Amino acid sequence: MKTSDFDYTLPEGFIAQTPIEPRDHSRLLVLNRKDGSIAHRHFYDIVDYLKSGDVMVFNDSRVIPARLKGKRVVSGGAVEILLLRRLEPNVWNALVKPAKKLVVGEEVSINSTGITATIIEVGEEGQRTVRFSGEADLLSAGEMPLPPYIHARLDNPDRYQTVYARILGSAAAPTAGLHFTPDLLGKIERQGVRCLFTTLHVGLDTFRPVAVDDPRQHTIYREYGIVSPEVAKELNKAKKEGRRIICVGTTSVRLIEQVALKSPPAEVQPFSDWVSLFILPGHQFRMVDVMVTNFHLPKSTLLMLVSAFAGKDLIDKAYREAIAQKYRFYSFGDAMLIL
Repeated sequence: MKTSDFDYTLPEGFIAQTPIEPRDHSRLLVLNRKDGSIAHRHFYDIVDYLKSGDVMVFNDSRVIPARLKGKRVVSGGAVEILLLRRLEPNVWNALVKPAKKLVVGEEVSINSTGITATIIEVGEEGQRTVRFSGEADLLSAGEMPLPPYIHARLDNPDRYQTVYARILGSAAAPTAGLHFTPDLLGKIERQGVRCLFTTLHVGLDTFRPVAVDDPRQHTIYREYGIVSPEVAKELNKAKKEGRRIICVGTTSVRLIEQVALKSPPAEVQPFSDWVSLFILPGHQFRMVDVMVTNFHLPKSTLLMLVSAFAGKDLIDKAYREAIAQKYRFYSFGDAMLIL
């Protein structure tokens, strides 16, 4: 297995720069793992593929306005700080630019806040541990951290949040959930589908590709996840009764599968800890039966995950079809339902 096996060429102009309105009017490619068939629908048609008794698992993490701009206190040079994870009061793990100049002891004045950030530890690949002089106005000064491939201005920051986002903590949105509307969620529940909410705070891996030739040598960035006792009980009951577990997004998949690995076979225990599971082809899925996902970047851990779930050949086929049919790709793009 090589990282290059998960590469593909995306024609120019296929990266969605703005979200579709309404949310559920994005396109939906339905991929059937049993017969290899592909259907082209709209996202609101997802109800046609759901049935009473199904369980849908969502990630209710909320994106923090994590991109901060400031100036180096000594030189006045421009600085950007992307908050990744709060370690303790006033102390955050972050990505910084320009990384080479931001060494231990360097101080940064955060624009329009009166807050000073001090670099207290240097990490790998542009990461720094940063201590802020205060947090009261920190997030109010931040901007929504859109992915680097989105160049259009986002007039409504809530459009980069799911409608059910609740727990503040992600550096990027769990984008498969962006397609749901309150009306669609209501219709799904009235159909007899149980909607469960877990939390996985999306972190650094969203912003970096796999750089090594052998993906098995790639170290995935840890993300903090929570599965409540109530959700664990519902998942175990559904699995025991043979009802489908449908994960919305790769974040929910990673969380549920890691928790299942730590528990007896096909069982989920309440969980509140770090998630570091890297799912590659060959992974034996214990809990997930169906997946809702977007179209992912080449050579990414997310593309490797969906290839593990559906099979690489079938995912390759689906991506070729999506390109031929001019689907919109990545965070604000269209969706795929893998049955």
